[in-house]
This record gives sequence, C-alpha cells and structure tokens, in this order.
Amino acid sequence: MSDIKIKYTGDLRTLATHVSSGSTIITDAPLDNNGKGEKFSPTDLFATALGSCMLTIMGITAQTHGINIDDTEVTVKKIMGVNPRRVSCIKIIINIYNNISEKDRKLLIKAAHHCPVSKSINPDIEEDVTFNFH
Repeated sequence: MSDIKIKYTGDLRTLATHVSSGSTIITDAPLDNNGKGEKFSPTDLFATALGSCMLTIMGITAQTHGINIDDTEVTVKKIMGVNPRRVSCIKIIINIYNNISEKDRKLLIKAAHHCPVSKSINPDIEEDVTFNFH
C-alpha cells in the first residue's frame, strides 16, 4: 500500500508526495482547461500510468522468463472527450527493439493487457494498444 499526500500550491497546480520515498510530482492544469500546461496534468498522469504499468508488468514477465526487453519504449497519447470532459481514449504504442521469439511476443502482449491499471480503467475508455517488434 502506498500513501500519497497532495497539496494544492495555487495557480491550478498540485504537489504530490510519495510518502515512503519522498519522491514528488507537480501537476498543472492543461492549456485547454485554464492551466499553463507546463507540467503533467492529472489526466496525463492517468494515461501515463497505463503505459508505465504495462511496461512494468512486461518487465516482470521478461525477468521471470529471461527475455531481454531493455530499451523498450512506450508512447502514450491521451484523447479527451466532451460532455462530460473525460479521457475517452488512450493510445499506446509499445516499441520493442530486441529479437523476441513469437512465443515470447505473445507472453509479453498478454502480460501488458493484464496490468492492474488496465484492469482498473472504466470499459468506456478505449485502450488502443499497438505492439511493434523491431
């Protein structure tokens, strides 16, 4: 269990602190919602959490099965909907640059789709995930 404290610092910004490590994240409202857009927005973090979780679970699977996924990169694009304003789609592109067997590719794809963040997202939010094996 992780404890996180969040403080409103003014100007539509927050400071989130991961209590056990002291690590911090500053959020800013996006430009299209009265903010400065100079930091991650809360909805950016939401979409980022999906990509990061997928890659983490892939990493655990890779470590368990002796698969090298070093230098794998994930690109996340968040698409906002209206009425109500919400994240409507998260597009994820996962680029894996190592020689991965077909069997291990299937294992990694399955792992990514079973990350806890993905399992926690409302089914109304589209998850568009592309895997590129280079």
